[in-house]
Amino acid sequence: MSYLKLDAIDKRFGNVAAVSGLNLEVAPGECVAMLGPSGCGKTTTLRMVAGFEDIDGGEIRAGDRVLSSKAKNYYLPPEKRDFGMVFQAFAVWPHLSVFENIAFPLRIRKLPADEIRRRVDEALRHTNLTALADSRPDDLSGGGKQRIALARALAIRPKVMLLDEPLSSLDPHFREEMRFEIKDIQRRLGFSILYVTHDQSEAMALSDRILVMKQGVVQQIGSPRDVYYRPANRFVFSFIGLSSFLRVRFTGGRMQVDDLALPFDAVDEAPAELVGVGEGVLAVRPSDVDFVDEGGLRGTVRRRSSLGEIVDYQIAVGSQTLRVQKTRHEPGPQVGETCGVRFAMSNWYPLTDASEG
Repeated sequence: MSYLKLDAIDKRFGNVAAVSGLNLEVAPGECVAMLGPSGCGKTTTLRMVAGFEDIDGGEIRAGDRVLSSKAKNYYLPPEKRDFGMVFQAFAVWPHLSVFENIAFPLRIRKLPADEIRRRVDEALRHTNLTALADSRPDDLSGGGKQRIALARALAIRPKVMLLDEPLSSLDPHFREEMRFEIKDIQRRLGFSILYVTHDQSEAMALSDRILVMKQGVVQQIGSPRDVYYRPANRFVFSFIGLSSFLRVRFTGGRMQVDDLALPFDAVDEAPAELVGVGEGVLAVRPSDVDFVDEGGLRGTVRRRSSLGEIVDYQIAVGSQTLRVQKTRHEPGPQVGETCGVRFAMSNWYPLTDASEG
């Protein structure tokens, strides 16, 4: 059962299709993260759901309410949608106390004073701001200010929270802390979240499903695990997580990377349609590549970099480059040494993939 439903949504800016035929259903209590490169349409989609942009096609519903419908020529303004919204900018009023920052939207709605007090106290409690109710925002850290924005959105008791890059301006420590606080609050209160972010780790940690967009078109919707391990196309594979791509030729029952043999026991079997074409692309994650003493695909270590717990290798394979990552405890070759690699997991794609166009 869905609460928020986007049905064949279109949005154009002049001759540019910002969003094309987008379909999405968000269940009660579900968090859906929207990922994609800048300009892919994810923020435009969020703004259409919020009501800041009208749609050019399709329909948006929340429960049994129509929010926007092109066919019905209907548009409900943002203030009547009752969605909680948190944006990248904290948007707190420095001259008001924490309490009054949270209470302000409720006063605009002309709620009774005792109801305002009850809702603000509740929002303060959920965001761990009770002891700071009388403080000014400038007395708080960036994480504290973001909590004010979150509490203000919670105070209207929304069934849907719309979050647009809400943590991107925080330092890494506060960002990690806030992402888990948001998830914890969602579990307690049961609202749905539509979450726009560039941070893939944020999306993986917070979301029940991830929607990946490119040039206004949905490429895949699935669980974080599905999107990572079973990407729908080469674009999704390249955009989610680290990746390497090797061009492979199939000749006379053999596989080759440039003039180097790729043994069949070093990689998953290539699809028959690629073998028939004679060439394809082998896509692998750096963490799914293992060094082997004998056999495997041969290459030369061009670079070896320590990244704390991870050692990152750049392997020259003919004229191509393969990236490998292992933990610092695992033995590995040194710069200039020849090594063999096998692929624990791999994906195959056509040499020319429409998703990369």
